Amino acid sequence: MTVTLADVAARAQVSPATVSRVLNGNYPVAASTRERVLRAVDDLDYVLNGPASALAAATSDLVGILVNDIADPFFGIMASAIQSEIGGPGGRAGGERLAVVCNTGGSPERELTYLTLLQRQRAAAVVLTGGAVEDAAHVAAVENKVRKLADAGTRVVLCGRPPSPDAIALTFDNRGGGQQLTEHLIGLGHRRLGYIAGPEERTTTRHRLEGHRDALALHGIEDDPKRTVHGRYDRQAGYDATLELLRRDPSLTAVVAANDTVALGACAALRDSGLRIPDDVSVAGFDDLPFAIDAVPALTTVRLPLSEAGARAGRIAMGREEPPPGGIATVRGELMVRGSTGAPRE
Repeated sequence: MTVTLADVAARAQVSPATVSRVLNGNYPVAASTRERVLRAVDDLDYVLNGPASALAAATSDLVGILVNDIADPFFGIMASAIQSEIGGPGGRAGGERLAVVCNTGGSPERELTYLTLLQRQRAAAVVLTGGAVEDAAHVAAVENKVRKLADAGTRVVLCGRPPSPDAIALTFDNRGGGQQLTEHLIGLGHRRLGYIAGPEERTTTRHRLEGHRDALALHGIEDDPKRTVHGRYDRQAGYDATLELLRRDPSLTAVVAANDTVALGACAALRDSGLRIPDDVSVAGFDDLPFAIDAVPALTTVRLPLSEAGARAGRIAMGREEPPPGGIATVRGELMVRGSTGAPRE
């Protein structure tokens, strides 16, 4: 026999309205009352009718998390931290949210499709992670989707993404981190630096490269175009780009990589070319992913607090933390100096 809301109310000795408030998580209920209702839900194995509830309320119990590539630790760490903050009290039915991780594969079309699907599902919140595609038409389309979501009551949070109207943004200081990293290498005495940048259409790519160029300009070092190569944010791209940089300029003394995964590919290419790190060529990454400290030698990198930022985005998405003033906060990185960088050879 199907268990009804009235059955749960009778078991918990409360009104059906109180049961509804506990399950929807949209009205303050005394802790002892909430506990009785949740115990009754568990005892009776009551299942809330999600679609009907979504129609009755402004939003559903679904939270969308958009990532570029869930297999990339950068996105996996943030997605895990976001999901850890969206559960209800005690991890049970009352106030619980269903996290749906949407893997776009870097496709602008998939990003828009997922936003449309989440809008149709009346998602309670949507968190978009990572850099954005720098295409005017796509930017306008995303902003239009975000506006419609917000108008329907969905809270939209950007994590590691540039600010956008109608959304709360926790932005990463990629430009500042890029400058700090290159200034560290210049301070060691490097003047012939190669740079492996990410895909040209990504905001993260542009901001980190701008930081690198800011450091070069500040110290009067020429920004030679032949010392910059663009590629994907993966190990193979780092390997191929490093070989290309060495072909263009065998005198390079340092390689700055778009992220830590690319830096691992750069290290492999240098070793395969008979070069030692950092004796012959220094290597630096970005993000401080978990494997960075275990690389041999350990990677000098910029640590972005991915887990902390993701957790904060999750709390804001659930309304458990106030948004930053003006709806925007800048998350800064920390330079982590390790064995992969040293003074250049004579």
